[in-house]
Amino acid sequence: MRILSILLVFLSLSGLCAQSLTSEEVLNKAIAFHDPEQKWKSFKGTFNIRMETPNAADRYSTIQMDFPKRTFTLQVRQDGDSYGYFFEGDSCSTQLNGSTSISDEDRKAYRLTCERGKMMQNYYTYLYGLPMKLKDPGSNLDQKVQTKTFKGKEYLVLKVSYDEKVGDDVWYFYFDPKTYAMEVYQFYHDESKGDGEYILLKDLEEVSNIKMPKTRAWFYNKDNKYLGTDILTLPQE
Repeated sequence: MRILSILLVFLSLSGLCAQSLTSEEVLNKAIAFHDPEQKWKSFKGTFNIRMETPNAADRYSTIQMDFPKRTFTLQVRQDGDSYGYFFEGDSCSTQLNGSTSISDEDRKAYRLTCERGKMMQNYYTYLYGLPMKLKDPGSNLDQKVQTKTFKGKEYLVLKVSYDEKVGDDVWYFYFDPKTYAMEVYQFYHDESKGDGEYILLKDLEEVSNIKMPKTRAWFYNKDNKYLGTDILTLPQE
């Protein structure tokens, strides 16, 4: 009984210790886990993503990012076609099946515009740059560290809102209380309506010394409907 009592006191103190951390401290610990060598700001790497969605052919994407050179490339293959967006500094170009000569009809069908390419660049840079991207200007970290149980596991949770010019959604990031690994994130367009989505993260892949989620499964918040899964792999050498 004495051993059990000591164990319960220890667990209780551990919980209090986690609760005493500030949101900034939790974020710093999470960044230290995912980017221990602080490589993100100078990231240079290539990775592949296979996207599985119900009732659709798998989509294969290759992403190349080189922050020092300000380059970003997204090349996509699906249903026998390939298309891509290429950014070098402020310069942008697009391709469809290896050609830069694209008809207005095809450009509309494949959404091959630089505006769309910039949106995809921001999308991939944000999601695969988490949690480091939460340090960016315009990200507003709530001061309170929440404790939530999600899918049967207890997490330390950070709430983040954004300046209007950055985004309108409210995000929640779920971290393992022992390792500070990011295992879930969730966003709402209007939290009072329970809309938006949650994303379950599983396993890790090391890309240029950064631990990125290998698998991301997407679901609606409202009814838990499954939307799709992204699977990250590294190029074969």
